[in-house]
Amino acid sequence: MTDNTPPNRFAAWLPDWLRRYQRAAITGDMTAALVATLLLIPQGLAYAALAGLPPHVGLYASLLPLVAYAAFGSSMVLSVGPVAVLALMTASTLTPLFAPGSAEYVAAAGMLALLSGVMLFVFGLLRLGVLAQLLSHPVISGFISGAAVLIIIGQMRPLLGIDVSGASAVTLLMALVANIDDALPLTSMVGLGALALLVLARLFLARALVRLGLPAVRAALAARLAPMVVVLGAIVLVVIQGWQNTLHVVGTLPGGLPSLTLPTSDWSVIQILLLPALAIGLVGFVESVSIGQSMAARYGQRLNPDAELRGLGAANMASAVSGGFPVTGSFARTVVNAEGGARTPMAGLFAAALMALVLLGFTGLFSALPLTVLAATIIVAAAGLIDLNTLRHAWRYDRTDAVALLGTFAGVVLFGVEAGIAIGIGLSLATLVWRASRPHIAVVGRLPGTEHFRNVNRYEVETHSSVLFLRIDENLFFGNVRAVEDRVLSELKRQPEARHLVLIMSSVSRVDGTALDTLHGLNKELAKRNILLHLAEVKGPVLDRLARSSLLEQLSGKVFMSAFEAEVFLAES
Repeated sequence: MTDNTPPNRFAAWLPDWLRRYQRAAITGDMTAALVATLLLIPQGLAYAALAGLPPHVGLYASLLPLVAYAAFGSSMVLSVGPVAVLALMTASTLTPLFAPGSAEYVAAAGMLALLSGVMLFVFGLLRLGVLAQLLSHPVISGFISGAAVLIIIGQMRPLLGIDVSGASAVTLLMALVANIDDALPLTSMVGLGALALLVLARLFLARALVRLGLPAVRAALAARLAPMVVVLGAIVLVVIQGWQNTLHVVGTLPGGLPSLTLPTSDWSVIQILLLPALAIGLVGFVESVSIGQSMAARYGQRLNPDAELRGLGAANMASAVSGGFPVTGSFARTVVNAEGGARTPMAGLFAAALMALVLLGFTGLFSALPLTVLAATIIVAAAGLIDLNTLRHAWRYDRTDAVALLGTFAGVVLFGVEAGIAIGIGLSLATLVWRASRPHIAVVGRLPGTEHFRNVNRYEVETHSSVLFLRIDENLFFGNVRAVEDRVLSELKRQPEARHLVLIMSSVSRVDGTALDTLHGLNKELAKRNILLHLAEVKGPVLDRLARSSLLEQLSGKVFMSAFEAEVFLAES
């Protein structure tokens, strides 16, 4: 029987996960939304303050971005919203332009989110997900760790109530130390007390709950919700003690949902914001994709980098039109979301609904929240971003990566976020060029009784005094061909009786014009010395390109299918 039911045109516009959504996932998604929202509220307030914005802006940035990402993103559990690193980058960009918290400052923060979102969305449409590979993992680790140190040092001022400033993190730290006697006693007591509770909860609470019989997953989840418990406890303490006029508190937060409007700024300001918006977008994308890929691997799912560009782009545009600031995926909230039972982006939609309820009727609960407690939550969250494991691994495995990590870290701490990004990109490119310009070249010989050729420094092999076999393990291009030529001539000097040079090119996938000219010159130079130049194991595409030049015609030797064939032929000649 033919099914004449007309297709549901509306369903065709729905995301794939929503069309396949099963009722069995509702309970887990709703539970995850509840616990993620409990973490999102204090973080939203804290990161808005870190960005130099009124605290309620962080709640606005925690609403519509969740909906937009659910519509366009590809991760099933990623939680999008304000994060510490982008908040710091926002403040670093806008503080030289406007007074923090002013209407112009807030509008410029929205414009940063809008510009970043448009760029990311367009990149997604152009399928430029490869941008996730723009920065190496060690460089990203160094940047985030450096930003975390900046955040921690900067938050010592509200934590202790010390009114100082500094042109850099180092000068600010020196000013804090020099003026430590100016710390406000009550502010310091509340802030340091909250900090101690948060640190203890992070280090010991999960293990303590496991010993009390709570399952490990639930214990870890409860420990991660400690910031909300500390925030609520601080509010109760302030109200009971009547400290609202003694401590710096959040104050009255506007109730109701944010109005939807495009942020406006002068064209001159927009021009200034274009490059920082690109940097914020790329850093947010790389960080978010790293989180999304790790979670996707854990649950046997796949992440689409192009869809992530579109999802994060849409999230930032949604944040902009709802009065927010740049957002991206959060590691802490994503883990809480997953451990809370999230299986689809419906958890994000439920979290957005809960955040809307908070904005509609519960913002008054946070008016007595001390800023020193927000500083404590930021410091603990930032401390978790400092990545020593990557540094240790890089130092053992590849010192070049370790140097790039430390260089980026130092650049951020000493010169600021923008300089740190530039240094990180520069070090990534420099590392790539440095490695490519020093190709691995091995003198090889044949393993006895086989047709296999291996490095003479690693294996007991058979060699011939009249034939020198060199294996080139890198593409030949303008940046490394001089090093290849120098190595060839150096090895020939060590083996003066050689009458044949065989270049094994099994690992060479490309020979550029400069390398081709160098091979021509090497062929002529060796001919003057009565040494024949041969090629072996040349890949088909490379051989096709060489055939379009005059090298093969002028080659003093031959082109062999294999090194073994070359050995047999040259040993008999």
